[in-house]
Order: sequence, then C-alpha cells, then structure tokens
Amino acid sequence: MLRLTELTLPLHHAQEELPAAICKRLRITPRELVRHVVARRAHDARDKTNIQLVYSVDVNVKDEGGVLARFRKDRNVQQTPNTSYKLITQAPKGVKRPVVVGAGPCGLFVGLILAQMGFRPIILDRGKVVRERTKDTWDLWRRGVLHPESNVQFGEGGAGTFSDGKLYSRIKDPRHLDRKVLTEFVKAGAPPEILTEAHPHIGTFRLVTMVESLRETIEGLGGEYRWQHKVDGIEIDTDGAGERRVQGLHLSNGEYIEADRVVLAVGHSARDTFAMLHAAGVHVEAKPFSIGVRIEHPQSWIDTSRFGADAGNPILGAAEYHISHHCKNGRTVYSFCMCPGGTVVAATSEEGRVATNGMSQYSRNERNANSGFVVAIDPERDYPGDPLAGLALQRHWESLAFVAGGSNYKAPAQRVGDFLAGRPSTALGSVVPSYRPGVTPTDLAACLPDFAVEAMREAIPVFGRQIKGYDHPDVVMTGVETRTSSPVRFTRGEDFQSLNTTGLFPAGEGAGYAGGILSAAVDGIKVAEAVARSLVAGLKP
Repeated sequence: MLRLTELTLPLHHAQEELPAAICKRLRITPRELVRHVVARRAHDARDKTNIQLVYSVDVNVKDEGGVLARFRKDRNVQQTPNTSYKLITQAPKGVKRPVVVGAGPCGLFVGLILAQMGFRPIILDRGKVVRERTKDTWDLWRRGVLHPESNVQFGEGGAGTFSDGKLYSRIKDPRHLDRKVLTEFVKAGAPPEILTEAHPHIGTFRLVTMVESLRETIEGLGGEYRWQHKVDGIEIDTDGAGERRVQGLHLSNGEYIEADRVVLAVGHSARDTFAMLHAAGVHVEAKPFSIGVRIEHPQSWIDTSRFGADAGNPILGAAEYHISHHCKNGRTVYSFCMCPGGTVVAATSEEGRVATNGMSQYSRNERNANSGFVVAIDPERDYPGDPLAGLALQRHWESLAFVAGGSNYKAPAQRVGDFLAGRPSTALGSVVPSYRPGVTPTDLAACLPDFAVEAMREAIPVFGRQIKGYDHPDVVMTGVETRTSSPVRFTRGEDFQSLNTTGLFPAGEGAGYAGGILSAAVDGIKVAEAVARSLVAGLKP
C-alpha cells in the first residue's frame, strides 16, 4: 500500500474528484487504482476565498513497484508506514506489581500498557471516579462550593477530562505511539474520525464515557484502582554506596504500600505532592510556564475571520486560531489551549484561589470561543533560586484573583476596551462571559504582574489586525490563567527514572514531560515500557 500526501482539492469538491486526483497525481488510469482510504484530512484556510482540503491517502494500485520507482525521489509518494503497536514484553510470573500515582491521561496509559503486558498495576488517585468527580466539579461551577480533592484537576481522567479534548500535539514519534492512543480511544467509544482528522478532538461528555471504558479494560486485565488514596509520603532507602531507592508509599489514610517501581503521573496541579517529593530529596528543578487570562469572542466572529463566506461549513467546523507576538519588553504573548464553541471554567484545586481553563463539548456549538491569552515566564528571570518558586508565584496571583472576584470563587473579568484604557470595568458589554459560578467586573491589572499587563496591552491591537474583532472593546477577559503547564520538572534519565531516585518514574505533564492529552498519553506508553524493561531485567531498585 502507498501513502500519498499533500493532495489538495477545493473545499466543495465532489466525492468522485478524490480518486480522480489520485490517478492524476500518480499518473495511472482509474482501472489501475484498486482502493483508496483517507488517512488524514486537514484544511488550508490561509486564503479564505479559496479554502483547500489537504489529504493524505493510502492507496492500493496494480503496479505498486512501478509507481514507487517512478516517484522514488518524491517524498509525498511513499510506502504506507506501519503504525501498529506491539507490546515489548509480557510479565514474568511472580513479578512485583508496579504502582501508578495519578489517573489522568498519562497514568491511564501507563496503567493500560502495563495491564496489557500482564503486570497488573495498582493505580492510586487522590480523587474520585469520573461520574462522582463530575458532580463535585459542578458544585463549584453552580454553587461556588470547592471540593479540594475532587475537581477539574483531581480525579479520574485528570485535567484533560474538563477541556476541549484536543488530541493533537507537536511531538514527532517515529514509532507512531500517538496512533496507539487514538486507536485505544476509538475502542473506548471515541468517534472514528479522530483517526483521520488533522486536529481531532473529543469533548468532555465523550471523554467521561471513554475514561470509564478504559478503566474497565484495565481492571479486566488484572489492574486495580484505588480511589481517594492520596500519596503524602514516599519511603526511600539509601544503600552503602549512596544510591537512593524507592521502597514504598505512605497514604493520607494511614496505609503504607510497598513498591519498588512507582510511576509519578500526578498532573500539573499536585502542588502538595511536588513539595513532599522535594522535601524527600527527589531531584526537581523549576520549569517555565505562562500566566494570563482567558479571552472570549463570539464564535461567529472567529469563523468569519478565518473562513469568510465558508463560515459554518460542517467540514470546517468551528474555527480555531494560534497567534503569538514578541513584545518590546522582551515578553512573548500567545494564545493557548484555544477552545472553539466552548466555555471558560473554574479550574482551581485550592481553597481561596481562582484559576481558569477552557472546555468544549464535541459539538463545539456554544456561543463563544475562548482561549488562553498568556505571557511566557521563566525561572531565571521571574522566580529564581528555588525549584518550587513557580508554585508560590501561581498561588500569589490566584489568591489575588480570588479577592478581586469577590472572595466567593467568582472570577475577575474586564472588557478589552477598559483593559487597554487602564480603567476598571464596572459592567460588561455585548460579549457575555461563560465562566461559572460568575464574574465580577474589575481591573485585571490588580491580579497580574505588571510586565504581563504591559505585554498584553501591546499584543491585543496586533492580534486585532490578524483576527477581525479580536480587539473589540466588548471582548471579555477572565482571570487568571496560571495552569498552562507544570512549574516544575522532575528530571529523569534515559531509563525514564528519576536522576537521583531509582525506581521512581516521573511521567506526563506534572513531571514536566508533556503538554496536553495526547502527549501525556504517549509519554505514559514510553514510561510503561521503561517500567516493564526494568522489571523483566530483574533490577532491584
């Protein structure tokens, strides 16, 4: 089978035009084309008056060798890559069960791959199963009641469950592990088109049922979940040569679990866990992240700006954007985690603090588009000297946002026109904010660093020249966005183990090795394989 890439056709092309284009591109007759299957479809809307669909197609032809020889120097005509996944080993009898801490996308795929190899992992999570967690999350959104151990950040499915459910990333993996993730998601109930769309997404409601299905698969293979089991201590032994080795985990309920292979997949908001590990001497370093707000526009404005007369076309769906600007003060402002047709959600996990995030359903049919509008910051410049200083910085601005919002989990919000003019908002305009449990019009400059405010005020008009309506005075900004990524990295070696603690496998977004559902899940597969190799090799941490 051959993979033909970069095949372009007009947005409104007829179905029969695709096989005709394949034959023309390969210089074959229709009788020589045996079969074709779309492997990937994207769109090119750089010219919104002439939007093109861009296909990658797998084709069977009668003379595959002849076609390959004819196009041997053409990188867009190659043999179809083998994207199937093969387990690297099977668990030997009597092997000690590995422990996975965290049941988000990374921990989920660590558990799944280990279970598929027969290692019967134990998966600990401080939160609840996804259905109960959803009810607790709605308590905050509807009534302003926070459950510190069961919320947007903590519980089955992790932070990705309450998001847009984006399933694409910038990672380049020659083993096509991302395909393994997408295939497992489809088995668990995701729509099959995520296997072909260039920018697939699922949405929260579908993610809930998928997470449940994957849990059932893991349990059916001998894996074990333990909910509301928060790890608040780690037992580490140091031998005569000074090597530190994991021995077990202390839980907040008083239990102790012996474990010599522990995967740390706790997510980017497990601040108390970060502090505990740092106190235990596990190697950790500060990592860059970003700070800003969520900005909301009517989705119709974004659709029209991006797609022109084709706005609303079901093939194109709700329009997205990705923009950035390097400012005069040396800061970079950029869009982050853009959620078409979605809502801004309360994403705090700590009492007395406000943090925001974005979420969409599969339909992406809510009134507004929202995106993180954030400023990049880094340890050397903004929080030097302490590997946990980024946590303190996040908490500082989240606490100020809590006060600015009214100290009741409402969020501070401001019209773009008022923000640019440097005056507090006393009321909002035509763009209705979607954040629940509600917003308080105020001055966002009171809960953001001065350098961020300066950079954001410079970037808004620039973005307005790129996307019509972006800088409209009634556009609403809601603060604060601080959970863009983990502020720490638990550095690991080539064997995926902690640099200074054998048997501890930092993984996923919280450990500083992923950013989003897909990359976290792929990292989970790699870590699961590393754990399996160490167990099969008989290494004793």
